[in-house]
Amino acid sequence: MQWKLFADLADVAGGKEVAVDAEPGDTVGDALDALLEARPELRERVVENGRLRDHVNLLRNGTNVANEDGLGTELEEGDELALFPPVSGG
Repeated sequence: MQWKLFADLADVAGGKEVAVDAEPGDTVGDALDALLEARPELRERVVENGRLRDHVNLLRNGTNVANEDGLGTELEEGDELALFPPVSGG
């Protein structure tokens, strides 16, 4: 499974894409755990007290998983996962 990382998350991880060991039937939470294991430097930026930080958007196929089953959302073949940090503008 491939993660796409954006903005400073890509900088922290050392790249815009990170492949992890997750398969259809696993959950988004499993894939996130695999990402944080592969890139532990992301942990404090993405997770707080064992939960996804409120301001971090985690998308599966362009839909925020908060609108599905959260980290319990089951992965399917061909899913695209993405992490976005908060965006602000002026």
